[in-house]
Amino acid sequence: MTTSTTSPRGAAKLNRSFGLLAALGVLLLIAGLVGLVYTGFATLTSMLLFGWLLLVGGVVGLLHAVQSRGSSFLWLGVIVAALNIAAGVVVIAKPHAAAAALTMFAALLFLTAGLFRLVGSVAVRGPQFGWTLLLGVFDLLLGVLVLASWPSSSKYVIGTFFSLALLFDGLGLIATGFGGRRIVGMVSER
Repeated sequence: MTTSTTSPRGAAKLNRSFGLLAALGVLLLIAGLVGLVYTGFATLTSMLLFGWLLLVGGVVGLLHAVQSRGSSFLWLGVIVAALNIAAGVVVIAKPHAAAAALTMFAALLFLTAGLFRLVGSVAVRGPQFGWTLLLGVFDLLLGVLVLASWPSSSKYVIGTFFSLALLFDGLGLIATGFGGRRIVGMVSER
């Protein structure tokens, strides 16, 4: 008995789907590389995207809160939606200031994570002591570097992180697409 995924037509459909996944990966990879070259543009683009996501999410949340008028969480839903809408408007209106604030937040997160990793690695001295210590030093160094040139670092930090995320997501999709096509080919040969 043959299922639709092992039939020639099912295999061709899966191959096509994995091919589209790999093509999407190539697009993300290219976008990530372009973003790494134009980090200022990537920062501005990512902040505007973030602002619009907050705004749209706030409007959807508000509509959902209005639809659930009878629930006890109506006001909580309205407050959260209003905060999302307000934050979205602020980020869209002032993307550079939002990038500066987000860069400061990222630097503080790196500093905090580095400090906790350093203290934790020394206190526990587990099997991964060296790697945890190295990661803690790296986090502290990254936080200090970002803070040392803040607010000018906000022009490129967020864009660099966003571009690196696109680049690695693209590589992952390419690997999944080609790996999936290879597996489909191996299964359909049997």
